[in-house]
Amino acid sequence: MNKTAVITGAGRRFGFELAKVLLTEGYQLFAHYNSSRDGIGELEALGAQGVQADFTNIDSIQAMVRTISSATDSVDLLVNNASCFFDNETVDNDNNALAAVFQVHGMAPYLLISGLQRQLSHSENGLVVNITDIYADRPSTDYIAYCAAKAGLANMTQAFAKSLAPSVRVNAIQPGPILFLPEHDKEHRMQVLDETPLRVEGGLEPMIETVRFLRDNPFITGESIKVDGGRGLMI
Repeated sequence: MNKTAVITGAGRRFGFELAKVLLTEGYQLFAHYNSSRDGIGELEALGAQGVQADFTNIDSIQAMVRTISSATDSVDLLVNNASCFFDNETVDNDNNALAAVFQVHGMAPYLLISGLQRQLSHSENGLVVNITDIYADRPSTDYIAYCAAKAGLANMTQAFAKSLAPSVRVNAIQPGPILFLPEHDKEHRMQVLDETPLRVEGGLEPMIETVRFLRDNPFITGESIKVDGGRGLMI
């Protein structure tokens, strides 16, 4: 029987590349997106089922849970990857942005893990992977709300790992400079790499390999793995 995965924020970057890999491995895949369908059409052409949900809206998240629950009795892998990255200036001047930071990184993962608990428990190796951040441990003063929300998700990882054991494992990945954004100029990139011991942009493959590691090692739960080239040592 094919395994089933749910990836939030599946239309771009890490979520998109992980989704493609899992589809090639034969997974039935639910690919979440919010407003943009960039990348989702390609995933659907490969066999994924796109699922729209606004993670700032509880009803929308619960509708997503119902859609998945009605389509499958078992979920082997849930990757809470969706994110919004707002600095202090943005959230200080936009209450919706401030709320979104905590809704996307806290409320949505909580409701998805809780709502899909039965399906995760029906898997022989049910696994949740939460994508947090190296700044969950050592917050940036420029992104206070974002870092606090990711720290909450890190705490939630440990709490669910305890409460859902032994039937479901819950772990986290803390990425560092994996893939720069287009708006990052050369000066910013060089500064970040100078503060990263391995001095390279990691790319997405190390993240994908870490998901595989967590999936294939059944004796790990409640852990957070930094995939950051050592940058967490320096900040």
